[in-house]
Amino acid sequence: MTMSNQWKKYLFWFAHEHVDFRASEMESILSMFHINICTHPDWTKHPYWIVNLPSETLVYKIASRAVCVKFCMELWANNTNHEDFHKQLKNYPITEIKKYAGPRQSFKIIVETFCKHFSQREKVNKIESFSYLPLEGPVKLNDPDTTFYYIEFYGLNPNNIPGEPNELFFGRWLTSGQRDLIQKYSLKTRKFIGNTSMDPQLSLIMANQAQIQKGDIVLDPFVGTGSLLVAASHFGGYTLGTDIDFLMLHGRTRPTRISQKIREKDEGVAANMSQYGKSSYYIDVVVSDFSYPLWRPDLRIDAIVTDPPYGIREATERIGTTKVNPVIEEHQASSHIPSKIGYGLPQIYKDLLSFAAEHLKINGRLVCWFPLFRDQYSEEQLPTHPCLELIANSEQVLSNYTSRRLLTYVKRKDPQESDEINSTNLTDFREKYFALRNESRKEKRMRKAVEKAQKRELWEKNNKENANR
Repeated sequence: MTMSNQWKKYLFWFAHEHVDFRASEMESILSMFHINICTHPDWTKHPYWIVNLPSETLVYKIASRAVCVKFCMELWANNTNHEDFHKQLKNYPITEIKKYAGPRQSFKIIVETFCKHFSQREKVNKIESFSYLPLEGPVKLNDPDTTFYYIEFYGLNPNNIPGEPNELFFGRWLTSGQRDLIQKYSLKTRKFIGNTSMDPQLSLIMANQAQIQKGDIVLDPFVGTGSLLVAASHFGGYTLGTDIDFLMLHGRTRPTRISQKIREKDEGVAANMSQYGKSSYYIDVVVSDFSYPLWRPDLRIDAIVTDPPYGIREATERIGTTKVNPVIEEHQASSHIPSKIGYGLPQIYKDLLSFAAEHLKINGRLVCWFPLFRDQYSEEQLPTHPCLELIANSEQVLSNYTSRRLLTYVKRKDPQESDEINSTNLTDFREKYFALRNESRKEKRMRKAVEKAQKRELWEKNNKENANR
């Protein structure tokens, strides 16, 4: 058996969090790099993906973007039982092994388990079981020439761990995914954050689903503290944003950190971009009401990534008034601050999809969050537009009864006057959230009242019985 002129088998090992986002992120990355693979695995059933590829270059390309991937390796053997597994590894072409096992090439073997813990002694025993491999070089634990991985997978249920592993893997480590970016862009060390700043992992996943690449123009119309702009700039996107909250954009809101009493003078989105060395990718942010777009009709952008306000921890407002025929005196015009009225979610998403249909380039992407109540979810609730195709829909659970879904749309055609936007099925998340919360409080008060009455009744009964004695 020779490996020349053959595709090789590779294994991608995922971090076991945000499982529902794996498929959307990986499929976006494959599409972005024009990697056509006729495999459609169930990404949620296993923390790994085995795939045949024609070159290592494609592995490095995928890993250079994937936030959900821990590491990638060239797979030399995998099986469901130890005997067949070792037999398969022994039959791996010696010419391939010798490429990485010369007398001067250092190496180490890492033992990994999923859903089971091994002691150090057990790990050493596992390593010694590979003594038949022709690894002639010295063992080097820090920065060896070649790293090998041996992995035992024991399923996904920690409450029902089998005696033997479900599957075994051995291979040559190639590269890591982009998990280190989560720490690099951590909100704990970021200069400017707010109550609703998006965490870096989800921000980077959104940038991947938007397929942001170097030179793209990226807009966040509800920019807040600019977390999504930070992620977009990491991949080379030129970023700009708008928000109606003047105080937030100017870093004058109440500090989010408990230890911080007042905002520093230079806090703002620009300071975050400077902190990460991305100032050259930062266009600007503008105070603007999204319901009154300020853009020219011919503006075209590559991607929109955003998290619209839900009205829970931040207000959903637009400029307006309930007064009939309001009049502003001429002497008041220069200092006039427009009044605001509610901006319900159905209208927000109608405006957002209309804006995306008008201003995205063809095949440009809109990536946005959509809040909902889990027990009443159906796809009919999701907003639609004739020009936009919904290609990804991943859920992040927020509580027992609420979640939000990350929706990815692709613009397929330019809008027409006859286009109809479906937002009639959207429920106003804010109104229902607080109604349910008030209902829960009422039920809690009633339960306490009943418990108090029962205790009172029991106390009176005990007193009566004691008196009769």
